[in-house]
Amino acid sequence: MDWYAYPLLILAGIAAGFVNMLAGNGSLITLPALLFLGLPANVANATNRVGVTLQNVVGTAGFYRQGKLDVRGALLLSIPTVVGSVLGARIAVNIDEAAFRKVLAVAMLVMLVIMLVKPERWITGKVHAHSGRLSVVQVLVFFAIGVYGGFLQAGVGIFLLAALVLGPGYDVVRANAVKVAIVLTLTFAALIVFQASSLIAWLPGLVLGIGNMIGAWLGTHVAVNKGTGWVRWFVIVVVLVSTAQLLGVFKWVGRVLG
Repeated sequence: MDWYAYPLLILAGIAAGFVNMLAGNGSLITLPALLFLGLPANVANATNRVGVTLQNVVGTAGFYRQGKLDVRGALLLSIPTVVGSVLGARIAVNIDEAAFRKVLAVAMLVMLVIMLVKPERWITGKVHAHSGRLSVVQVLVFFAIGVYGGFLQAGVGIFLLAALVLGPGYDVVRANAVKVAIVLTLTFAALIVFQASSLIAWLPGLVLGIGNMIGAWLGTHVAVNKGTGWVRWFVIVVVLVSTAQLLGVFKWVGRVLG
C-alpha cells in the first residue's frame, strides 16, 4: 500500500467504529475508502469485514464491562442471524444497484418515521434481558437481517437496532450492546466464507481494523455516558445522512452548487 493508505484507513476506521457503536452504517465510510485504494468491489466488501469483526470484539467487551449487554439475548438472537449471514455471504445475486439503494433508503425512512412517532419505545424500553424464547417472527426477522448482513454489511446495524427495539423491546443503549454482539457473530461467520473464497486483502483490512477498534472504544463510552435520549438523536441523524447518500441527494446538491 502507498503511505497515504495507512492514515486514510485508520481515520475511516475510527469514524466508522464510532458510528457503528451508536447507530450503524459505518461501512458507508469504510467501503468507499477501500474502493478509493483500488480494491475491487467484491474484495472491498469482504475486506471490510475484518475491521468490523475487530471493532465489535472491542465494542462487545466494552458494553459487557459496563453492564449493558444482555448476553443470553445476544446469543439467542445470533443463531438465526448467523445462519442467514452464511447464506447471504454465499449468494451471488445479479441486482440493479441503483434500485437496491432506493429500496434500502425507503426502509430507512420508514424506520425514521417510527423513531419520531414513538420516541418512548427507543428511550425507556420494556426489557433488560431477553425472555429466553424466540418467536417465529423473531427467527424470521433476524434470519432475514443476517442474509442482508452477510451479503452487504452496510446498514445492517441500523436494521438490527430497529428489530431489537421494536421486537424484544430493549431501550436504544441496551439494543446497541446486543446489536454489537450479534454483528460480531454474523460478521465473523461471513468472514470465514469470504476467506474460503480468497477475497480478503488482509493488510488493508487489519490497518482498517486498528481504526475500527479505536472508534469502537470511544463509541461504547459515549453511548453509555450520554444515555438513551442522546443516542436516539444520533441514530436519527445517521439515518437521515445515510438515506440522503443512498438517494443521491449529496451528488445532486454538488451538481447544483457546481
